[in-house]
Amino acid sequence: MSDLQISSLRERKRVRTRQAIIDAAAALFDRNGYEQTTIAEIAAAADISPRTFFGYFASKEDLLFTEPDARVETALQAIERRAPKEKPTDVLLRALREGVGDDMVGKMAQLRLRLIRTAPALLGRALQIQHESQAEIVRKLSAAFPDDLDEVEAAALVGAFCGAITGALLVLLHDPNLDPDKVRQRLLKATMTALRQSR
Repeated sequence: MSDLQISSLRERKRVRTRQAIIDAAAALFDRNGYEQTTIAEIAAAADISPRTFFGYFASKEDLLFTEPDARVETALQAIERRAPKEKPTDVLLRALREGVGDDMVGKMAQLRLRLIRTAPALLGRALQIQHESQAEIVRKLSAAFPDDLDEVEAAALVGAFCGAITGALLVLLHDPNLDPDKVRQRLLKATMTALRQSR
């Protein structure tokens, strides 16, 4: 077996183990609550040791926020790849279309929202992630559109964009018969409507 095949097998195993940890945690959080669930219980349910757990996640909180870096990277890439006549609002909406994964509109998002309402540590973590993500997007957007936006205007636009997404998801994720595809469509439409005045 070549080094490349071994590396590929290891990576697939790592991806499977990571997903098993997330799935085990989600089931336990859903059944027992976030604060009542221990890392040892998650590790046991995923058939790994607690030490192995920390090779994948730094904390229990991180299990509920697995994709924010990917979404920020999608937004930054959308800004980087902007078309000559694209406006800032167009770029942000394209980033949303490209970056809406199941982590944002599926059962895990629904569970995360429910747990954030009951665990102050999770609310704090969610706000921290949102603040850091917005700041990074603002810097990139204002630098990419210096003739259209200064940093304050970029911050207002990104704030409106993120606020529209958050507000829409707060309503959409309450549906007990959650359909991720419908949530995705409604989220895009609602965000476009909210930003229409900025175009």
